[in-house]
Amino acid sequence: MQLKTRSKDQPEINLTSLIDVVLLLLIFFMVSTSFVREAEINLRLPEASANAQSEAPANALEITVTEAGAYLVNGRPLVNNERRTLRAAIERVLGEERNVPVYIRADANATHQAVVTAMDVAGQLGFVNVNIATVTPPDA
Repeated sequence: MQLKTRSKDQPEINLTSLIDVVLLLLIFFMVSTSFVREAEINLRLPEASANAQSEAPANALEITVTEAGAYLVNGRPLVNNERRTLRAAIERVLGEERNVPVYIRADANATHQAVVTAMDVAGQLGFVNVNIATVTPPDA
């Protein structure tokens, strides 16, 4: 018995109609999409007033963030800029007391991340009265 092997033809896929459909869908989505920014959030940022309290109370916790991102807790610098070091310093200064106000004083050129880290550590420790210290502009 002699079996003939068929020649193996590679099937040919015609992509012309598929490309036409994809281009029509692309045109449809481009025309039907609106480019209006509907999710824009309008913010009113706080301003410092002339009669704001300039000094923190004596029992308050003061966290200072320098331009380089270093932290100072009640005026004492920390050995490094890590979260756990900041947390340990706050716990060492106040112990279990959590009802004192926290003032975060940041340099104008400090990174946003360093300030948020200080706020986050204070929040994780249970402080609810967290304040951002500001200055009044000279022309106000």
